[in-house]
Amino acid sequence: MLLRRLLVTLLRRSLFILLVICLGCVAQSAPPDLARKIEHQVRTFYSLPPDVKVTVGAITPASEMPGYDSVAVKLDDGGKQKDYTFLLSKDRGTMLRVTKFDLSKDAYTDLMSKIDVSGRPSRGAKGAKVVVVNFDDFECPFCSRMHETLFPEILKEYGDRVTFIYKDFPLAEIHPWAIHAAVDAGCLAAQNGDAFWDFADYLHANKQVIDSGRTPDARLDTVDKMALMQGQRHSVDVPKLQACLKAQNEDQVRASMKEADSLGVSATPTLFINGQKIDGAVPISELRAALDAALRDAGQPVPVHIPSAPAPASK
Repeated sequence: MLLRRLLVTLLRRSLFILLVICLGCVAQSAPPDLARKIEHQVRTFYSLPPDVKVTVGAITPASEMPGYDSVAVKLDDGGKQKDYTFLLSKDRGTMLRVTKFDLSKDAYTDLMSKIDVSGRPSRGAKGAKVVVVNFDDFECPFCSRMHETLFPEILKEYGDRVTFIYKDFPLAEIHPWAIHAAVDAGCLAAQNGDAFWDFADYLHANKQVIDSGRTPDARLDTVDKMALMQGQRHSVDVPKLQACLKAQNEDQVRASMKEADSLGVSATPTLFINGQKIDGAVPISELRAALDAALRDAGQPVPVHIPSAPAPASK
């Protein structure tokens, strides 16, 4: 009986020790000195400002890489968090970052599936296999330049085989009337797609008219008048439009802004051409190259580009 009790005690202790060892193998905290070295390397490599918080997490075995463990590092920039995983050599002398790509799905297709274009007005071909989504800001001068390139130039070349859709990403911190304009555009879009596009064309071509208003309220009033003018031109339900303009419901605009953030959009204009991200008001040649590549990928014919006529020689 005594022997049996002794064996049971020894077994329990052995199981406890084994459990402790296993837990130690699964995860262990990085020693303070090592955590500090990791933080310094991450801050230096990514050029992080001092106000970004760097948290070095637990060290765990890296089953895919013999000789290495893995360590998690979290970056917190005022609530915007990013998680990274690094490989850490067993001797703690080397740290690597390896990017793993999932080839079971197409990255462009996956990205486009995250963009909600339901209910948005479109230009160009209906139901085309190539879709251009532009995250736009009506007060942004670079957006005006991109808009002028897209319409009419790119639309004339690709309008029979590409669908163009605009979404909202007003940079409210530097553009005080941009959200208001986006809401007004949404009020028009709810009734008439052509009214939305004419409003977008007019705003991007006449930004200076709005900016000439002496007060913020005067500028917002000008935006409302422009929206009402387009609504009347397209015979929309004017009382309904006026009620929408007055309500200034920002829910749809804010949802688009949140979606853009999740896609990594940080500036305007930002285009997604069948998932390929185009940042800024790029030259028309770059747009053509991206559109042509998307058409080829989709098995669609590419338009013939007529070279621009050379400038006349000066006398």
